[in-house]
Amino acid sequence: MKTFRMRLTLILMGLVGISMLAAGLTMAQVFKDSHVTALEDNMAREINLISSTLELPRIEGNSGAMTYYTNRAKEIDKLTNSRVTFISLSGKVIGDSESDPSKMGNHSTREEVLSAKKNGNTGTSIRYSSTVHENMLYVARHVVSKQGFDGYIRLSMSLETVEEGLRRGWSLMIGGLVVLFLAAALVSYRVAIGLTRPIEHITTVAHRISKLDYDARVNLERQDEIGQLGNAINGMADSLQHQLKRIRDNEDLLQSVLSNMTGGILMVDTNDRIALVNREAERILRLKDTYMLGKLYHEIKRSYELTRFMDEGISRMEQMSEERTIYDPEEKILHFDSVPMFEDDGSYRGMLFLLRDVTEIRKLEVMRSEFVANVSHELKTPIAAVKGFAETLLSGGVKDEETSRSFLQIIYDEGDRLNRLIGDILELSKIESRRVPLEYSPVHVHSLLGSIFEVLQSSAAKKFITMKLEIPEELFMEADEDRLRQIFMNLLSNAISYTLDGGRVKVTAESVAEISGEEEKVRFIISDTGIGIPKKDLPRIFERFYRVDKARSRSSGGTGLGLSIVKHLVELHHGTIRVESKVGEGTMFILDLPLLHNVE
Repeated sequence: MKTFRMRLTLILMGLVGISMLAAGLTMAQVFKDSHVTALEDNMAREINLISSTLELPRIEGNSGAMTYYTNRAKEIDKLTNSRVTFISLSGKVIGDSESDPSKMGNHSTREEVLSAKKNGNTGTSIRYSSTVHENMLYVARHVVSKQGFDGYIRLSMSLETVEEGLRRGWSLMIGGLVVLFLAAALVSYRVAIGLTRPIEHITTVAHRISKLDYDARVNLERQDEIGQLGNAINGMADSLQHQLKRIRDNEDLLQSVLSNMTGGILMVDTNDRIALVNREAERILRLKDTYMLGKLYHEIKRSYELTRFMDEGISRMEQMSEERTIYDPEEKILHFDSVPMFEDDGSYRGMLFLLRDVTEIRKLEVMRSEFVANVSHELKTPIAAVKGFAETLLSGGVKDEETSRSFLQIIYDEGDRLNRLIGDILELSKIESRRVPLEYSPVHVHSLLGSIFEVLQSSAAKKFITMKLEIPEELFMEADEDRLRQIFMNLLSNAISYTLDGGRVKVTAESVAEISGEEEKVRFIISDTGIGIPKKDLPRIFERFYRVDKARSRSSGGTGLGLSIVKHLVELHHGTIRVESKVGEGTMFILDLPLLHNVE
């Protein structure tokens, strides 16, 4: 911009200098022409005055004519300060104020003489005189006197005075031009600054905008074209800033949608490179620590099944849907969808793959099927017993009153078991659907477990089982007392049922604090010296209708839903439950329940 400013200044100065020089030359020429014209007019008048006042005798046959005219020429020279020459009609010099006429050549071809002869009046010329060695102005006129003179009177004057005046004029003019040139230079520089500074500002703002600084603005208070240009750039910046904000908002929205989708999205472009992958796809494929964007999709080596499906989808370029089992390293069931992407003009853009981990869904479907089968089986057994014994009684096949009473007792027991089973199923359904609101209140743990021990004491006494309670008297906690009673009733009933005669059932409690959240909890340990649980069955004991010893469970009247209900109730209390057991040595259930609850 500084170079442009300098060029503009030089151009303006050059134009001003050329204009001033042309004006000076024109003025000098006008001055010279006007001065010479004034001299010519003055000298013509002097010739008229000489011809009218001076006696001019004839030249032919007058031997003293040359002397006479030479003397008169010198006299007039003194009066007019001009060289005076008398010339005959034939061009012979007969008198001159500065040179000997006899030595002077014929003047008939001189320009001023020829001009005077042609015009019949006055002729002028300017030329260098070899006699006086100066530029001279010559004015000649054809004169015919009464005394018989017929020739030319010529006056000549040196132009030294004129040239001296021109030199003085040039000196003044050059001085003035220098002053004017300097002033013009200053004005030109100011004008250049006035033009280039706003342009420089506009250029700087334009560069900032090109570097994505859309907050840059042109600050010009002008109404001319430069001001309009600045306003146009500001409008462009406002439009770009608005559009960029919309683009960023749309990108943020799209990124948020992609990041929070429950399905994995993976896009492969026309070059077989991964162009898009969202967070869920990274989780499913375990690509969190691998930056896959821009890489070939074959580099996803964790899943052969996925790579094979992608190969097939890309080769066929059509919509596909499939479900496959992969091992990474645990077994997973993934549902794959492929969708080809085409532009409006029909050009192929790439393939979009949707990945969904349906492992848990399929597990739930299996559990649902098993649940229906188990419920059907559990309901069918008591119903079949009730129906069979009732039909026997109705047919009259039993005459013995004692046998009839035993049949009726079986029908009653099976009906009671059926009622408990249906009750547990309904209870579990309500708990799983979280339709059981908990009512928290302070619970004195020792009193609660003491009352449960009293209820179960008779069942334990029948098997000579020792019941031991080690609970601090001062221990209180916040919980739903009825649901807490249900938890311990189920656990202690199971402990008594699966403990052999003469065994022991023990309950302890202590306060513990979690190091991470500093949340204080109460840890309960329900232990027995029963038959124990095989290691292979431990992961499944909290499943619905799962029994380790089916014969013993049915004989004890269990429904197979007790531990599942316990697990759900513990989780509703924001607690945890786990089990440790050894076959033949006993089982230990460990519960961690919060001491206090944040009730919103």
